[in-house]
Amino acid sequence: MSRNWYLPLIGVDPVQQRKGYGSILLEHALKVCDQDSIPAYLESSNPENIPLYQRHGFEVLGTIQVRTCPPVTPMFRHPR
Repeated sequence: MSRNWYLPLIGVDPVQQRKGYGSILLEHALKVCDQDSIPAYLESSNPENIPLYQRHGFEVLGTIQVRTCPPVTPMFRHPR
């Protein structure tokens, strides 16, 4: 059985965005993933966030879109 951390929500108050808080939140969770050798998975509903996740080692798996709903980008990160 494989397992991974699912990171469903990561958010920063819009007034505080672009100050590194998102990276701090990710680094905290990913440190645990790396210590336990567990991969991480998330889905980005905001295309502007994809570069942030990529800087932290996440890879785009594709795009999920159902009819006229906004697309969601699933992303995966192997432990380091």
